[in-house]
Amino acid sequence: MVVTHGTLQRARGRCALTIGNFDGVHRGHQAMLERAVSRARALQLPSCVLTFEPHAREFFTPANAPARLTRLRDKLELMAAAGVSRVHVARFDARLAELTAERFVEDIVVRGLRAAWMLVGRDFRFGAKRGGDFALLERLADRHGFELEAMPEVALQGERVSSSAVRAALAAGDLAAAQRLLGRPFAMSGRVAHGEKLGRELGFPTANVVLRRRPALAGIFVVECQLEGETQWRPGVASVGRRPTVNPTAAPLLEAHLLDYAGDLYRRHLHVRFLKKLRDERKYDDVPALRAAIAGDAAQARTYFAKKTNA
Repeated sequence: MVVTHGTLQRARGRCALTIGNFDGVHRGHQAMLERAVSRARALQLPSCVLTFEPHAREFFTPANAPARLTRLRDKLELMAAAGVSRVHVARFDARLAELTAERFVEDIVVRGLRAAWMLVGRDFRFGAKRGGDFALLERLADRHGFELEAMPEVALQGERVSSSAVRAALAAGDLAAAQRLLGRPFAMSGRVAHGEKLGRELGFPTANVVLRRRPALAGIFVVECQLEGETQWRPGVASVGRRPTVNPTAAPLLEAHLLDYAGDLYRRHLHVRFLKKLRDERKYDDVPALRAAIAGDAAQARTYFAKKTNA
């Protein structure tokens, strides 16, 4: 899959295009990507996704932006797995925000990406102040000579699949519901950074991943971890939060303890998928109480994996 960023150069040939943030790449997004790839194949064109970094709400109201479900790296990996030929990551900045709906289509969809076919949802909004809607896009498609298709909503058990629904499930600690909507366990990833070695002092060394944006969940979890360059998933327990008992952090931190693993994790990319929530994060009276709680979490994780193995 070809990934381009920043200034959009005119494509050499036409493409089958779909547009969106695709945060979470949930089942609805997956259906959209599948349709775009299928139609591109039928038209003998490359499939293309236009996505944005940062998300629009992160640009306009960063303090009130929704929690991010997927880092850009993970989103691109999921799109590649779906068979997408090309992704252009447009930087959402003041210049892009000021483009009128007509200029957005003319400059990006028509001249830049050269769409011959385009797929969006009927609730798609685009251009300055979200001034463009599907009806306008239909008129612009006729004017500029590309085919437009509306993506129907995807629902599970009567519930519309959406990034908002995934966030709500994760905020409630309902990992099973999130997994149904995503089609896979919810996961986070990042590069392991040096920490304060507190976990090691407590007898439970952790891999620390700094979270650049507000996470969609918080608490203590049973997890599986995959290290960069490996195929196996290692059992573990992880916390997502601010470490309130000792050396609280200003920003949320992902700390993963891999059970029965003693290797060096520093600077390695770590993928963590969340299987079960054990409890909320809490502040303990002293370090011995914190150590006992962590030991209990690790014991519950071992029991979880033992039952899974024997099932």
